Amino acid sequence: MSTQIAIPEDQTQIAGLVAAVRSAIRARSDWGETAELVAEALRRDLPGPEVLTPEQRLGSPDRFESHQLHIEPDGSFSIIALVWRPGQVTRIHDHLTWCVFGVIQGVEYEELFDASGNRIGESANETGDVTGFAPPGDIHRVRNVGDSTAISIHIYGTDVTRVGSSVRRYYDDEPEDTSRT
Repeated sequence: MSTQIAIPEDQTQIAGLVAAVRSAIRARSDWGETAELVAEALRRDLPGPEVLTPEQRLGSPDRFESHQLHIEPDGSFSIIALVWRPGQVTRIHDHLTWCVFGVIQGVEYEELFDASGNRIGESANETGDVTGFAPPGDIHRVRNVGDSTAISIHIYGTDVTRVGSSVRRYYDDEPEDTSRT
């Protein structure tokens, strides 16, 4: 779910990040190495929650929300903030391209799966943690297991406004569960 709530006028918090991502992409590496380079950039320039308005930081009681922070004009990447209230979760999915994310508030719990749907790993990503990955091997589910709102910055190697989503396919038939589990 993407919202079009106004982003704060002062975008200086992500200006350095945008420049660093551009530089990483100019290296013209494969997707795995690009994800690593972009993750390094995000670690150096990870913004705080105030990159969103107070209204955006509240999230939605119905499902996690996404807010576009930057769409590169040439379509090479998008920077999106995701806001998760307690218990909100994605379906099991993979991505169209490389993806990097950093937690700027709370904890996001990630489960990793193989192509057969077997759970092969998990991690609790806390505030300040940054990770990245590229297909294949990017099948996962993310949820907020904490008692407070979690916020993360996601950088995708595509223009999500053009393609509609970063998701390539879902591996479960269940609708997104936003109840506390």
